[in-house]
Amino acid sequence: MLTALRLNTHKLKGELKDSYACSAGYDLRIIFKFVEYEQTQAILLESIGTHDEVY
Repeated sequence: MLTALRLNTHKLKGELKDSYACSAGYDLRIIFKFVEYEQTQAILLESIGTHDEVY
């Protein structure tokens, strides 16, 4: 059975205002930002952990 995955990606505020967050499971968060790398757009992973660990 195929289950849809919702990442709930959203832009952050405050000190992390240039970054985004998404969910990767019940309490796993990924903090990332879009950057330029070797003349192409890339994603820089800044932090991965539980909600309490990354915020």
